[in-house]
Amino acid sequence: MAAVVLVHGLYHRPEHFAEVAERLRARGTEVAVPELHRGSLPADTAEVQAAVDALREPAVVLGHSYGGSVITGVRGAGHLVYLAAFVPDTGESAAVLGGATERLKEAIRPEPDGWTSLRPDLAAATLYGDCPGPLAARAVGLLRAQAPGCGRGVPERHSWKDTPATYVVCARDRAVDPDLQRRMASRCPDVREWQTGHSPFVGRPGLVVGLLRELLGSASPQGGCG
Repeated sequence: MAAVVLVHGLYHRPEHFAEVAERLRARGTEVAVPELHRGSLPADTAEVQAAVDALREPAVVLGHSYGGSVITGVRGAGHLVYLAAFVPDTGESAAVLGGATERLKEAIRPEPDGWTSLRPDLAAATLYGDCPGPLAARAVGLLRAQAPGCGRGVPERHSWKDTPATYVVCARDRAVDPDLQRRMASRCPDVREWQTGHSPFVGRPGLVVGLLRELLGSASPQGGCG
């Protein structure tokens, strides 16, 4: 495999993965970073499915946070990577699995149209607390408002049951509880644990690139879970 799809989480944009994407492309990897915020989990999943289908070969598909719910419903991936992400089973949503920590809930700010956004001061510490200040400030500046209900979406299929899957636990995460991550990680045959916060693609992009290059370079013998 020589293709990667990077799937962001709630409030984020493709630009949050810019450093990871640039490093991968510099080594000849085809990279797609679809824009979510389509208004629902099915719509977001369809957007990522289109990106996967457009590639010339099965891709390593990475989902961050809510992006895990999205990639769970995608067909045709060569390998799934759940980065501090939700791994829903039948009838489950991110909200059912546990959703946001209390710290993240405090950062959520209602908007007049029913959407929500994140308070910049609290978002910096919650999402990027282990990142250098300038990188955290840039990442906060990229955050956007989020339509309601996506976190309550239930995937229609569960690709981690028949596709090789790796889970990365972010042990210093303040947005998705690391113990919840470890419970969800038990659904994947390959589990890694990094001493990072919620967003290593911002503060430690080399870790993310290294993992993806490892998976791109190995024909994994592992099947999915079931």
